[in-house]
Amino acid sequence: MKENKMIVRHTWRRITQGMLLLPLLFSLTGCGVNTIPELDEQVKASWGQVENQYQRRADLIPNLVATVQGYAKHEQETLKAVTDARARVGSIQVNDPAQLQAYDQAQTQLSSALSRLMVVAERYPDLKADQQFLTLQAQLEGTENRISVARRDYIESVRRFNTEIRTFPGVIWSKLLYSDLEAKPSFSAKPGSEEAPKVSFQ
Repeated sequence: MKENKMIVRHTWRRITQGMLLLPLLFSLTGCGVNTIPELDEQVKASWGQVENQYQRRADLIPNLVATVQGYAKHEQETLKAVTDARARVGSIQVNDPAQLQAYDQAQTQLSSALSRLMVVAERYPDLKADQQFLTLQAQLEGTENRISVARRDYIESVRRFNTEIRTFPGVIWSKLLYSDLEAKPSFSAKPGSEEAPKVSFQ
C-alpha cells in the first residue's frame, strides 16, 4: 500500500513537472507556430509571380515572331528557334528541384533565342522603324526586368522558408506540425543573372 502511494506520488510529480515545462516550451516557440505556413504561402505567391512574368513574355512572342517574319521571311532558322524554345518552356511543370532546373534551363534558352532574334532585326531598317515592333520590343524589355525582380523575390522567399525550418524555434514546429513541408528548391544564380537580358539593339 505504501509502495502504491509512492508510485502515485512519483507519477504526479512527473506530470506536474511536465505541465510546468509545457508552458515554458510554448513561451519559447509558440510565437512562431504560424511562421512556417506563412512563409510557405509566400514562396507559392512568389513563384506565381515568376510564372506570371514568364507567361507574359511567352504571350508576347507570337506577335513578335509574326512581325519579324513580315520583314525577314528568310530568317526561318532564327524564327523557328524562338518558337521551339517557347514550346519547350510551355511543356515543363515545376514540382521538384530537378524540374526547376529544367524549367530554368528552358527559360535561359528562350532568352538566348530572343536575343538572336533581336540581332536579326538589326539588319532590317524598316523592321526597326515599325511601330508594332517598337511596342513589342519595349514590352519585352519591361517583361525581362519584371522577370528579374520576380526571380529575386522568389529566391528570397525560399531562403527565408528554408532558414526557418532549419533554425530554432522553427525546426521544432517543422518536425512536430509541418513535417510534410520540405525545403524549397531555388534558382541557382548564374554570374550576371541579377541583370535582365539585353534585348535592345538601339
